[in-house]
Amino acid sequence: MEMSANQPPQDANNICPVPPPLPGPATNCGRKALFMMNGSQTRGYSCVSTATRDSWDSLFDGGYRADVAIKTDNGGIVYAHANVLGTASPVLKGMLKQAKGFGKKRSITIHGVPQDVVRVFIRFLYSSCYEKEEMKEYVLLLLVLSHAYVVPQLKQICEQHLEHGLLTIENVIDVFQLALLCDAPRLSLISHSMILSNFKAVSATEGWKAMKKSHPALEKELLESVIDEENMRKNKIRKSNERKIYLQLYEAMEALVHICRDGCRTIGPHDKDFKEDQAPCNYAACKGLELLIRHFAGCKLRVPGGCVHCKRMWQLLELHSRLCADSRISRRRSGNKARRMRSSGKC
Repeated sequence: MEMSANQPPQDANNICPVPPPLPGPATNCGRKALFMMNGSQTRGYSCVSTATRDSWDSLFDGGYRADVAIKTDNGGIVYAHANVLGTASPVLKGMLKQAKGFGKKRSITIHGVPQDVVRVFIRFLYSSCYEKEEMKEYVLLLLVLSHAYVVPQLKQICEQHLEHGLLTIENVIDVFQLALLCDAPRLSLISHSMILSNFKAVSATEGWKAMKKSHPALEKELLESVIDEENMRKNKIRKSNERKIYLQLYEAMEALVHICRDGCRTIGPHDKDFKEDQAPCNYAACKGLELLIRHFAGCKLRVPGGCVHCKRMWQLLELHSRLCADSRISRRRSGNKARRMRSSGKC
């Protein structure tokens, strides 16, 4: 017979202990690390308890029964465990299979990066932890190691840190080149965008000068991208200006039809009687058209093309003649065109 945890016991020998509360989210080793759970980023929490991560850190730091010696530059050595390395990285697993050593000890080599970076990298394989200052200082080298030894979790963390604060004008060229080499398309897109947005400052950095010497083809591609970006920007501005002009012409045509057909309470015509309750004019272009028409009627400048305002009025009238189906000018223009086609034998 089952007994509820809240039901009082029947006797002293039949006491069901109250179950402990469910464990809350464990703190992240006292460090602000990033963990991925169910594909989403979580800060400060992990599915592993703090004590467990401390144990893995202690195992790495103490090197208890370590059976692998990782040789680094300048004669440095980092001790580790083959089972941990082989489980965390398929590349290290393959290296360990080919490694030679005395007895149970095996030795592998990681060259090209300082010993401190190798130590941060190997420690991450144990506990998925890292220090904020270490990430800030070694993020580019850790990105290279995570790609070379196929550690996707660390690679993703490095990309996130670069995207959210560690990418700067000074290192953007290096990041862009590493993103291309390390198959990080999102990071390459972000760094490429920063280069285009800050080209003048980026082109003055040491990274750009080094790239110019070592990868002239890449420099050429970036310069072409800058030119294309500038052309796109100019084209966008041109289309925006064209749209503004079109809207202004459209408003002018609407106001012109409004004045001639309905009359405008604001500007006339002078011979039209308006109702007292008639609403004021809602066409913003009416006042401008009134001034243009008054100038057009009284302009004394007769030099062809000499008056900008008169030319604008003629353009409005010509545009109206082309658009208005009821315009006598439009019908006359169409008749003249038909006569020219018949005389040329095209019709």
